Amino acid sequence: MKVGILGYGNLGRGVECAVKQNEDMELTAVFTRRDPSKVQILTPGAKVYSVEDAVSMKDEIDVLIICGGSATDLPKQTPEYAKYFNVIDSFDTHAKIPEHFDAVDAAAKASNHVAVISVGWDPGMFSLNRLYANAILSKGKDYTFWGKGVSQGHSDAIRRVEGVLDAKQYTIPVEEALDAVRAGRNPELTTREKHTRECFVVAEEGADLARIEKEIKEMPNYFSDYDTTVHFISQEELNEKHGAIPHGGFVIRSGNTGWEEENTHIIEYSLKLDSNPEFTSCVLVAYARAAYRLSQEGQSGCKTVFDIAPAYLCQMSGEELRKHML
Repeated sequence: MKVGILGYGNLGRGVECAVKQNEDMELTAVFTRRDPSKVQILTPGAKVYSVEDAVSMKDEIDVLIICGGSATDLPKQTPEYAKYFNVIDSFDTHAKIPEHFDAVDAAAKASNHVAVISVGWDPGMFSLNRLYANAILSKGKDYTFWGKGVSQGHSDAIRRVEGVLDAKQYTIPVEEALDAVRAGRNPELTTREKHTRECFVVAEEGADLARIEKEIKEMPNYFSDYDTTVHFISQEELNEKHGAIPHGGFVIRSGNTGWEEENTHIIEYSLKLDSNPEFTSCVLVAYARAAYRLSQEGQSGCKTVFDIAPAYLCQMSGEELRKHML
């Protein structure tokens, strides 16, 4: 299976590493908006091309993994490249998934390709676990907690504040809320009661730290609904102590069974990730395999993780899965 990568940031580099770990795949090409001569990749034999060259290589690539951002890249890129390739993306703006699906579905069906959108851990693996838990415990309540981990979008929002040179922001679940959910108490939790936010900020010399802290804490859609702590540190300390991109979280459903709903059950799925983009990349690569197999079967159109049977994700045959995994 020949894989192409569109975009070579943190996610694209993660996909390259994930392809290396899967014997049934090989990286054919990386497409970049930068000068290809200045992009160094790790895979011997694979080449770097301009995005302008991607369409001309449509017959040499089985699946194109699109590694752009959800805000502006993927809404344009995924439907466009679904005209020429089987494609995968990690579109994660939950509220806009339905309209993204419709646009990609139309393009993929018209060109007889398979496209899989919103692949990762949330949306993606967390979505699957929410679905399974709801199907099994029809009477119950869902909870999703994120962290402790770096939110790249929130970190970027801090860096846009005047006087800020660099920043990292951690999303942290509130332990008391987690404990109440795990105990089956089905609490009604506000946004503030579920998560806190901790910010590590490098400010320009002489900047008004009080103003920066106030702007961060009052930022709508990012921090105003949370208890937020701001620490001002040096660039050296940020690089040394906050250079990684960890993340994770928990999907929990608390449900009841019995004629009088007298018995309580807890389903919990958790992730603890050293590298958010590298883990997301591994999920993308597994679903790239599924897209390739579905395409070989003659299917087309847009899919999500809800539409693809687990057997399509794995290198093992059905016989091997039944023998070793079932």
